[in-house]
Amino acid sequence: MICGSRGRAWTAAAAATVLLAGCGGDSGSGGASAAPQQTPHGYVHGAEEAAEPQWRLILAEPDGGAVHTLDPATGKAAAVGTVHGIEAVGSDGRFAYLATGGGVRVLDTGVWTVDHGDHVHYYRARARMLDLVPGTGGAADVPGIAGDLALTALSAREGVRVLDRKSLDDTGRIAEPVKVAGRVAVPYDEHLLVASAGEGRVTVHDRTGREVSRFSEPCPDPRGQATTRRGAVVGCADGALLVTGKDGAFTANKIAYPGTVPEDERAAEFRHRPGSPVLAAKAGAKGTWVLDLAARKWTRVGSGPALAVNAVGEDAPVLLLGRDGTLHSYDPASGEQEASRRILGEPGGEAVIEVDSARAYVNDAAGKAIHEIDYNDDLRLARTFDLPFAPVHMVETGW
Repeated sequence: MICGSRGRAWTAAAAATVLLAGCGGDSGSGGASAAPQQTPHGYVHGAEEAAEPQWRLILAEPDGGAVHTLDPATGKAAAVGTVHGIEAVGSDGRFAYLATGGGVRVLDTGVWTVDHGDHVHYYRARARMLDLVPGTGGAADVPGIAGDLALTALSAREGVRVLDRKSLDDTGRIAEPVKVAGRVAVPYDEHLLVASAGEGRVTVHDRTGREVSRFSEPCPDPRGQATTRRGAVVGCADGALLVTGKDGAFTANKIAYPGTVPEDERAAEFRHRPGSPVLAAKAGAKGTWVLDLAARKWTRVGSGPALAVNAVGEDAPVLLLGRDGTLHSYDPASGEQEASRRILGEPGGEAVIEVDSARAYVNDAAGKAIHEIDYNDDLRLARTFDLPFAPVHMVETGW
């Protein structure tokens, strides 16, 4: 068994949901025989434990519906299936969710991380296409993905679907153990936070779906969510609701926007390195919102509409891809631009920035390529992965 050092922080509370014990080894004294080695945390039958993160980029082309994985370590792409009519993709770390007009197809990407805080386990297995979650409203679900090692919630305009993550891990079967009514749901600290549409009442449910408490602080018109080391976040029309919890007791605090924000400028989807407490969101035609949960403060960076955004983390840059194909990095505290570089020769209508602990990736559909960016070195173009297809959709897994 490999117990890796802490590389990429994720929510320790989430990892603790279904884990049983610490990193095990043989034990014994004197002439006693050694005890059997314990099963590593997060292990799934047929998986192999690795010494480092096993990042994968999941790429999809809408025309033929082909879905591929790209291993950044080797630069090799492999076809894993076909899903017609893909409109958007998202992930909870291991599984990719491919939204179509008829529902969401689930892909087990075969790579994942289990973070215990003081050590980390990394796993890899064979990628495989799983079943369809029917009637979940297409692309509206995918930006609304939040999960831990027990549950994954798909949030859409018409409601919330909650999947049994352990069932997906162990058997590949789709099961819905919890039925809740709401607009946004976030698994957090062994509970489920649910925000209703309209006035945005936020309630706390146990893992059976039973309501155990509710907050007096409303979250009107909830849209967007995130899980971080500093708590769970739900986007609201007037800002964001930060929920923190310990031992089943929860507190909610509103981080209000700095002044009145029009509907077309509010944060609707948060982008960030998984676990990081610095979040980025498009701000309509006026750049990018940065939400710093440590400072409990909103700021704006950049100007003009963004094609894609993401936030690397604390004391790390916020990335903004402009509609002219130029990638910019900003200091999240001061808002000052640190670097810029033209990345896309022919920017299209859609693009994604994915970030991990060392690199950022930008999909280039027109150029049939993925660009790897060193965000700590003035946005240096580290590598370009040329592909025989147009990677219109992209999401990173393995975290």
